[in-house]
Amino acid sequence: MYARATLRVGASSTTTTTTTTTTHSRAVVVRGRRGGGARGGVVRARRLRRSSVVAMASDAPSVLVPMAHGSEEMEVVIIADVLRRAGARVTIASVEDDDDDGLVCACSRGVKIVADASLADASVTSAAYDCVVLPGGMPGAKRLADDARVMAIVEAQLQSERGITAAMCASPGVILAPRGWLNGVASTAHPAFVKDLPNDASAQGRVVVDGRVITSRGPGTAIEFALALVEALFGKDKALEVAGPMVLPPREKTALVANEWTLES
Repeated sequence: MYARATLRVGASSTTTTTTTTTTHSRAVVVRGRRGGGARGGVVRARRLRRSSVVAMASDAPSVLVPMAHGSEEMEVVIIADVLRRAGARVTIASVEDDDDDGLVCACSRGVKIVADASLADASVTSAAYDCVVLPGGMPGAKRLADDARVMAIVEAQLQSERGITAAMCASPGVILAPRGWLNGVASTAHPAFVKDLPNDASAQGRVVVDGRVITSRGPGTAIEFALALVEALFGKDKALEVAGPMVLPPREKTALVANEWTLES
């Protein structure tokens, strides 16, 4: 039997800049059938002790990650995790405010993620962000594309003079390309959605950066994608600092396509 998991990603901001050591029990809750040694069918993750938590400065770069039912859970979590390691103030915002529990999104593989906020909150939709990141997954990307609030935020971000707009997996083809937002922009997408791009010259790139637009391919490129965002927001040194303890595999030495980003380049 498959278990259904709920990930609580955690609060998005604090007001200090120190690194603290804390004890907490906010972790994964796995709900399954009764039995298997779990009373009542609920297995709670063991309390995490002495885990390092990096507090985010109030003036750190701000990042919005919209999320919907059907979003790709690996991408949502990896984007938020890596950016928070760098010190960014990340808000995962659910578009599912019509549901009874609008903060909980059932993602593409059945994992449930609890958002930090709802896009029904005017303070979320009216805020200015240093970076707006669109995760992929289906039908999540389509649900984001159909949400007028998300589209207004992305359009404003693209028109701003400093903000970064990023999308991966299905989202470049489902959200950005149909609105002409990738015209004249080097980009990539999940192989199933490359056909929707206006130009496939850079489509084989794992992460493609063209000015303030950053795109990537899928769950397997999510860490590289997130590190490219770290570099864009904080600089190369911070990206290298964050990547080091993550013990990433060495990149294969293959030819790069136009505008392809790598941590080593």
